Amino acid sequence: MAKSEVRGRRRRGLQTGSDEIITLNNVSKAYATGAPALNGVDLHIKKGEFVFIVGDSGSGKSTMIKLLLRELIPTSGEINVMGYDLVRIRHGRIPKFRRNLGIVFQDFRLLKDRNVYENVAFAQRIIQMPNKVIKRNVPSILATVGLAGKYKAKPRQLSGGEQQRVAIARALVNRPSILLADEPTGNLDPKNSWEIMKLLEQINENGTTVLVVTHNREIVNAMQKRVVTMKKGVIVSDEERGGYIDDED
Repeated sequence: MAKSEVRGRRRRGLQTGSDEIITLNNVSKAYATGAPALNGVDLHIKKGEFVFIVGDSGSGKSTMIKLLLRELIPTSGEINVMGYDLVRIRHGRIPKFRRNLGIVFQDFRLLKDRNVYENVAFAQRIIQMPNKVIKRNVPSILATVGLAGKYKAKPRQLSGGEQQRVAIARALVNRPSILLADEPTGNLDPKNSWEIMKLLEQINENGTTVLVVTHNREIVNAMQKRVVTMKKGVIVSDEERGGYIDDED
């Protein structure tokens, strides 16, 4: 079956279902200084899926993440995430929407002057979670990511892989429906990269929808997850058990 037929069948099937958690319909985003960053993108993701978003620099991956976080508004098209219309959402509701999202970055973005416990607790304090709940939730999520014994450590005392685990714990402590991981292994060696990806896979198996933006060809090819490939602002491939596609002119 041709790739276009596979993609078309998936889209038609998902559009009628009630289990979509992310929907982009004909989404374009143009900046004032150049060509469109996204051009007529359709993407439908079910609750509980694990999806890789891959493509060269400038393919539109970062713009898509920013749209899903509602840091940007599309020039045209429709975006629905967890029932929120991200085109028409009122500004005052954006913080509530984002509470249902976890985000992990390549550069960890930890608070260097605070220990592991406080870095994770910070995400709970932002949403004004009671202290007694924080004291229960933070140790639990640190145990989940394998850092139960590191709660007093400062970021500088941790390896890169451990720092990324803290970042993942912080992203998960509020029990988000979706975890967005933007190049989560970009600053890690191969061993730590695999450990982080196994952790993300475990998180997904527990019910969280996981989207991973990555350039790591080896991981994408080995894990055999759904792979969405972007090029010059469009989706050129969307395969259920896909791999990293070599660029072809």
